[in-house]
Amino acid sequence: MTSTAELSSPESAKSLLTADVLDADYTLDDKYRRIQGRIYLSGVQALVRLPLVQKLRDERAGLNTAGFISGYRGSPLGGFDLELWRAKKHLEAAKVKFTPGLNEDLGATMVWGTQQPGLFPGAKHDGVFGMWYGKGPGVDRCGDVFKHANAAGTSKLGGVLALAADDHACRSSTLPHGSEDEFVSAMMPILNPAGVQDILDMGVLGWAMSRYTGRWVGFKTIAETVESSASVQVDPHALQIVLPGDDAFEMPVGGLNIRWPDPPMEQEMRLHRYAVKAAQAFARANRIDRVVQDSPTARLGIVTTGKSYLDVLQALEYLGLDAAACADIGIRVYKVGMTWPLEPRGIEAFARGLEDILVVEEKKAFIERQIKEQFYNWPDSWGPRPSIVGKYDEQGEWILPSTGELTPATIANVIGRRLQRFHRSEQIDAVLGWIERKEGELALPRANFPRVPHYCSGCPHNTSTKVPEGSRAQGGIGCHYMVTWMNRDTDTFTHMGGEGVTWAGQAPFTDTPHIFQNLGDGTYFHSGSLAIRQSIAAGVNITYKILYNDAVAMTGGQPVDGTLTVPQIAAQMRAEGVQTIALVSDDIDKWTDPALFPQGTTFHDRRDLDAVQKMLREVQGTSILIYDQTCATEKRRRRKRGKLVDPQKRVLVNSLVCEGCGDCGVKSFCVSVLPKETEYGRKRSINQSDCNKDFSCVEGFCPSFVTVHGGKLR
Repeated sequence: MTSTAELSSPESAKSLLTADVLDADYTLDDKYRRIQGRIYLSGVQALVRLPLVQKLRDERAGLNTAGFISGYRGSPLGGFDLELWRAKKHLEAAKVKFTPGLNEDLGATMVWGTQQPGLFPGAKHDGVFGMWYGKGPGVDRCGDVFKHANAAGTSKLGGVLALAADDHACRSSTLPHGSEDEFVSAMMPILNPAGVQDILDMGVLGWAMSRYTGRWVGFKTIAETVESSASVQVDPHALQIVLPGDDAFEMPVGGLNIRWPDPPMEQEMRLHRYAVKAAQAFARANRIDRVVQDSPTARLGIVTTGKSYLDVLQALEYLGLDAAACADIGIRVYKVGMTWPLEPRGIEAFARGLEDILVVEEKKAFIERQIKEQFYNWPDSWGPRPSIVGKYDEQGEWILPSTGELTPATIANVIGRRLQRFHRSEQIDAVLGWIERKEGELALPRANFPRVPHYCSGCPHNTSTKVPEGSRAQGGIGCHYMVTWMNRDTDTFTHMGGEGVTWAGQAPFTDTPHIFQNLGDGTYFHSGSLAIRQSIAAGVNITYKILYNDAVAMTGGQPVDGTLTVPQIAAQMRAEGVQTIALVSDDIDKWTDPALFPQGTTFHDRRDLDAVQKMLREVQGTSILIYDQTCATEKRRRRKRGKLVDPQKRVLVNSLVCEGCGDCGVKSFCVSVLPKETEYGRKRSINQSDCNKDFSCVEGFCPSFVTVHGGKLR
C-alpha cells in the first residue's frame, strides 16, 4: 500500500483519502507528495509546498491555473531558490514555473506580469498565482514596483504573495530590518505566520485574500520560522475559505481586480476606499486574528503576532501559567495574523472589559500604534478604556525594545510586572526575582572574546582583497564584505548596487587621489554594473576589482543568474568606455586566446596582483581589475561531486625545519595554517581536513614546506 500521492494528481489524492497512511513507508520526497496526514519539513520547504497545495485546491474548484515564482535570494531565504530547483519535478507537474530575478525589483516586475495575461487574448490559464521573495533590503528596493503592481491589482483567479525575508538580529545583514512599514507604504496587507504550520495555512489564506481584495499580500518570514522544522498536519482541502457576505463588505462596481485601461486616480480610489476594508472583511470572515486564550474575568490582555506569539506562550510557561491559571487570574491573549490593516471588530471585542493591554511584537511598535489609533475615539458605552503599552510603559521606560530580538525571559519579566498590579503569587515573584538576578549577572563586567568570522581555507578573497601599501579600498555586499573588519585598509561599504558611488561624492573633497572598490560578480550582475557606469560618468579615479568567483557563495553556491563570463564582463566594461582592463587569475594559462577579450586587456598571474594594482592606481578615470578564481567552498563541492578534478597534491610542514616565523600565514591569510606547539617552540602545520588546496601558503619564504604528489592521508 502506498503512503504517498502526487500533489498534482486529484485522482490519487481521492484514493488516498480512504487509505491508511503507513509512516513506515515515509520518504523525504513525501514533504511534497503526501496529500494527507503528517509530514516533516522546514519552513523553507513549506514555502515550496505552498504553490503545490494551491494548484490542488484550484483543480478541485475546476480551475485551470498555473503558478509563477521569482525574486532574489537573501537570508533567511538564502536557500529558497536551491530548494525550488530541487523540487523542480513537483513544481513542473503542477504547472508552477520558477524564474529567478536578476535582482529583486525585476523579479517583482515579472510577478506583476503574471497578473496580466487575462487582460488580452491568448491566455492559456484562468489565472496565475504568483510568489515573490526577497531579503528585507530587497523589499526596500522594490518599493516602486510594489506600489505600481498593488495599485494595478491582481487577477481574480491569480493573486500574489510577497515573501519578505527579515533579519531582526542582523545575523547576516549590514543592518537589522523589518519590512512592515515598506509594505504599508504600498498599501499591501501583511500576514505574519508564527511557525511551519502557520506558513502552510496562512499561505493559502494569503492567495485567497489576494484574489478577493485584488491586492498583493505581504508575507513576513524570519530565520526562527523558516529555518526551523516541524511535523505538521497536511490536507490541501481542509482549510475552508470564507468570502465575506454583502453585509460585511460592499464590493465596488467592476470589482477590485486588475483591469485595463485603468487611470491612476481610479486605482487610488479603489485602493484607499475599498481594498483596505476588503482585507479587513476577509480577515474577519476567516478569523485570521483570534483570541487564543480567554478568561471570564479578563483584566490583562496580551496582543502578539508571529514569532512573538510563541515567545509569549513560552513566557507564560516560565511564569507557571497554563491555560487554566490564565483564565483564573484574568489573562486574555490575542494572536494577530494580519498585522496590517488591523481588523477593527476583532480587536475591539478583545479589548472590551480589559484594564490593561500589553502589545508584544518585535522591532517597531507596528500593531501597538494601530491599536492606539483605533481606540482614540473609544465610546463611553464600552466602559473604561484600557491602558495600552508596548515598547514603552506609562513612565516612558523602554520595556520591550525595538532593537535586536525579544526573548521569552524579557517578555516574562514584563508580563509578571504587569500582573503584579492585581495579582501576586510566590511562584511569579520567584521567577521575577530569578530573572532580575540573572540580568544583574549578565550586566557585570566580563571578558569578551568575540568570534570573528573569517574567509574559508583557500578563499579567493584571501588574496583578492589585498591592496598595495599606501592605497585604500571600500567594501561591498558579499563574502568580501568581511574584509572591512580585517586589517586590510578596507573601510566602509554601501547597499547592494551602490559600490564605489560614495567615492564620486567624496573625491572632490579629499586629497586622496584614488581608491579601489571590491565588487562581487553576483552583485555586478544584480546591479553593480550601473554603479560602475556612474563612476565613469562622474570622472573619478577608481579601480573596480570585480571578484569573479563563479558562484554566489554566501547563500549556498548558486550560479550567478543568467550568463556571465570573464570575457563578457571585459567586453561590457570596454563598451561602457573603460580603457584599462587587467585580468588576474590563479590559473592564467586558461585564458590563452586574447581574441576573447577587448584589445589592450592585460593578463597576469595572481602572484603579480600587487604590481598590477600599483599600475592601475596611476590610471586616470575608471579602471577595471577582474580577479578570476573560483570560490573555494564551491571547488570543494564540485570535487566531491566529481565535477572538478581534485589535485592529487598536498602541502605539509616539516616542523623540524619550520622556524615559526608565520610568513606562510601572512601570504595565504588562510585558516588552515595553524600553530603547532612542539618541544622546540611554536611551529606551523596545515590542517588537512579543511584545506581546500589553494597552495598560496607555499608562497611564503620557507624551506619547511613539503608538497606530496599522489599520496593519500592515512
